[in-house]
Amino acid sequence: MCGIVAAFGRIDGAKCERMLDRVRHRGPDDKGVLALPSAWLGHQRLSIIDVMGGHQPLTDAAETTWIVGNGEIYNHERLTAGLPDGMLQTRSDTEAALHMVMLEGPAAVAKLNGMFAIAMVDAEGGGLVARDPVGVKPLYWIPDGPETDGVTLFASELRAFDEADRPRVEAFPPGCLWTPAAGVVRYADAVPVEVRPARRGQTEVWDNVVLDEVRDAVIAAVRRRMMSDVGVGVFLSGGLDSAIVAAIAARETAARGEVLPTFAVGTPESADLAAARKVAAHIGSDHHEVVVTAGDLEEALDEAVTVIEHFDPRLVRSSVPNLLLAREASRKVKVVLTGEGADELFAGYTHQHTAEFADPDALHGELVRSLEQLHGLNLQRCDRTTMYYGLEAREPFLDSALVRTALRLPPEWKQRTGGRPEKAILREAFLGWLPEDLLWRGKEQFGDGSGAGTVLAALAAERVDRADLDDVPQVPPDCWPLRSEEEVMYYELWAERFAGIRPLATLEPFATA
Repeated sequence: MCGIVAAFGRIDGAKCERMLDRVRHRGPDDKGVLALPSAWLGHQRLSIIDVMGGHQPLTDAAETTWIVGNGEIYNHERLTAGLPDGMLQTRSDTEAALHMVMLEGPAAVAKLNGMFAIAMVDAEGGGLVARDPVGVKPLYWIPDGPETDGVTLFASELRAFDEADRPRVEAFPPGCLWTPAAGVVRYADAVPVEVRPARRGQTEVWDNVVLDEVRDAVIAAVRRRMMSDVGVGVFLSGGLDSAIVAAIAARETAARGEVLPTFAVGTPESADLAAARKVAAHIGSDHHEVVVTAGDLEEALDEAVTVIEHFDPRLVRSSVPNLLLAREASRKVKVVLTGEGADELFAGYTHQHTAEFADPDALHGELVRSLEQLHGLNLQRCDRTTMYYGLEAREPFLDSALVRTALRLPPEWKQRTGGRPEKAILREAFLGWLPEDLLWRGKEQFGDGSGAGTVLAALAAERVDRADLDDVPQVPPDCWPLRSEEEVMYYELWAERFAGIRPLATLEPFATA
């Protein structure tokens, strides 16, 4: 996990250095730069795989091609198993991407299983930039055009770019790669196009074979994300998704003779803290709590809005406690697993169980849509709040094999029919892994379960006059009118640092459900 900057064309080395310095927090362990006449690569490293030998930019033995990467490639050992002896210079997973592209061309990016943003250059002036299909890892760019002075710029965060350049910044699309010769080309989708749910009758129920398939896919996804040369922990909210991830990770860690660290945050009486405490006791983790006051949350609000580079209430409510949690966890580990993505796979959100999605095909379409938009919403919040403290977050539920398994299930099985709660099939798949009351605990948004939602809503009511909402213009002009005291409060904080910039996420009208 790292911060990267890449430039192609007429290079301004001083600008590139400034950009790299602004993402130093993403990789405080090391810095590497490659400057060529028509290309520039910069890397701020968070050392996780091959701590001693993984300095970037990485290159081949003949020093003809270089690469920088942000993220993890979980199948790197399988990809490099057949390479000739002596070709690999390190144990870094990023080096697998280097050799695959060198041997097979840009199309080899589709073979990478992981979360990544990579940039490559060669001595002949060629290059490649690519982002993972779901967009777990961030990437922004300014395409070459009349206002760019003949240069194409890439960076891990919006804040990396000079203030004068920011209005031209775009989110680089997930599942796409760019080369100077071909421009942007799509190589994969967040939801593979061949995935189609099996058609079953609405009254039909799943059997043990199906439950085994779901359980095995989740376990394998967690196991892949335990790959690390440094300590791994879990963000444990006490909700179903993070509790399942923690239960699996605890067993994997115990098999190595170690104890899993878990981390929870909330106000003193919050439901999340109580539930996480009970899960931790059940799985035997080394549990750490961050107990916050209303004053702590208010103090962290300004920083949270700046860090996540957004003002949507859904993101900010959870970002504030997430940021405080990441600060504590970064003192103990360098990697944490989270429960992100489970609601998108198994229909965990309240709005997915309204009349609008009563038709199974409509529900499936909504799950696909939500997965395709995650990169600009929850994943943006998760990445920024953790990487601000040099902490890598990994999301097992967004594993490509698990996405395929989950989306092939009949959408009828994900509906709340016959008295079933949301995500019933996931809950049944892990019977016996968690205390019964926690396994069947109802869904709460993280910002609400931690107690932050209540505190921030009260703060907004105090700071913003409801009567003034009718006079708030549509902001930005081509987006939407601000709709609540909270959104006004967050937008004002955001605009102080990113004024004139259109948010780079696709957002829909804010709803608390």
